Amino acid sequence: MSATPRISPGGRRDVGAVNWAFAQVSGLVTGTTPPNLFLTLGRNRKLFRGWLRFAGRLMPGGRLPRRETELIILRVAHLAGCEYEQAHHRQLAKRAKVTPAEIDGVVEGPAAPCWSDREHALLVAVDELHDRRDLRDDTWDQLRHHLDEPTALEFLMLVGHYEMLATTINTLRVPLDRPRRARGGPGSR
Repeated sequence: MSATPRISPGGRRDVGAVNWAFAQVSGLVTGTTPPNLFLTLGRNRKLFRGWLRFAGRLMPGGRLPRRETELIILRVAHLAGCEYEQAHHRQLAKRAKVTPAEIDGVVEGPAAPCWSDREHALLVAVDELHDRRDLRDDTWDQLRHHLDEPTALEFLMLVGHYEMLATTINTLRVPLDRPRRARGGPGSR
């Protein structure tokens, strides 16, 4: 796979002032340069804003606790081989009180010994959705044991959304965001 982006992250003229400003602020919040994902998707300005609204209803504005949301996203990113999603959400997972051992456990998946019964059920369902694009009846029953109907719907949409996003990121070869350089550190004036 080529490392050259198929659609390069845009500049202010490419993405528009509103999208550019949003990307700048997002980079400050995450401690990185403006997210290349936002500067790439922002080239389709209306689609980008609609996507942001939808994505924001899933994360951070969803019904699932942030910790679980991050575990789900990290598992999808791992299964999809999406390093961009993994790098971004490792940082978000730390903020959501996911331990380094649990972040490592996401790679092992549901078999890792660190999960609660609920987290195990969520990760089993993520794996099945990734592999089958469906859930077996017993997996659905386990999921519903832990999630009410509206939250189960959100779970399915969250997994599907991050599968779609991983496919887009991987296909476009979106480059990783660089850490923001600290002011006053070595080499600064």
